Amino acid sequence: MNARFVRHFLAKWEPDILHAHYASGYGTTARLVGFRPWLLSVWGSDVYDFPRKSPMHHWLVKTNLLLADAVASTSHCMAVEARRIAPGLRDIAITPFGVDMADFGAAVPVAQAQPGHWVVGTVKTMDHAYGVDMLIRAFALLLRKLGGSDAVFAKQLRLRLIGGGPQTDDLRELVSVLGVAEKVEFSGPVPHRDVPQALAGLDVYVALSRLESFGVAIIEAGAAARPVVVSDAGGLPEVVVDGVTGLVVPRENPQAAADAIERLLRDADLRRRMGEAAQLHVAQHYSWPACVATMLGVYERVIAQYRSSET
Repeated sequence: MNARFVRHFLAKWEPDILHAHYASGYGTTARLVGFRPWLLSVWGSDVYDFPRKSPMHHWLVKTNLLLADAVASTSHCMAVEARRIAPGLRDIAITPFGVDMADFGAAVPVAQAQPGHWVVGTVKTMDHAYGVDMLIRAFALLLRKLGGSDAVFAKQLRLRLIGGGPQTDDLRELVSVLGVAEKVEFSGPVPHRDVPQALAGLDVYVALSRLESFGVAIIEAGAAARPVVVSDAGGLPEVVVDGVTGLVVPRENPQAAADAIERLLRDADLRRRMGEAAQLHVAQHYSWPACVATMLGVYERVIAQYRSSET
């Protein structure tokens, strides 16, 4: 039914290329339509989760990937996963997410706007995959260290967790068990349009994910000139220049994260330099104009290759 519906509009519009998103459902529709050339973009769950449901699910995604004229991925790590499913894949184009720099550029760091206040935080779904529990443990370790050496600094420090999700209650219990409840603020989910304002309330952005297909939250933090601390999971280190735009730490290592957070909080010049470098890096590689140019280049290449094969 969906394929017939799509064929109707393709015949009406006569496009140069068909671009299907997700290698599972929409990828199957695009394959059944029979239009060429067609580009298939993988997004995450379609290659990480869907193929593991059964051999049939794996076969479906593999077939869609191999029969597309070209495949694109938002990250290198997800391209590797796609090749595990379909080893015969040719080159996979990397077409990252983009951000509107104008939305994020006016965020003033908390420590500059409110001297004597330090806010570390994240904007993530409260889910095991995103390692928010690791951030809480890192924060507790840092507070414990500061309580014995710099109580004044410890008193000024806060952790803000922005987002909702299935692990929220467990995380609230964790902060109580660790004795840091009075220092941790659960802000709840915010609409995407309010993310720049949420980032404006942070001095250091932290993402200690266990699994991450790209890292769009990191480039949004970079667009807001926030230095970041990230785990080495999935696509996160792809969007951070370690030691330049932020600090990369081993996943499942709250002590390493605590040390990195303290390093940034202690050094105002380092925070400023990393924040500025992050903003420049995002503008050059992940701004909307840069990402649109990348995608248009992929379209042009796929169309040209198909037309040359037809002659």
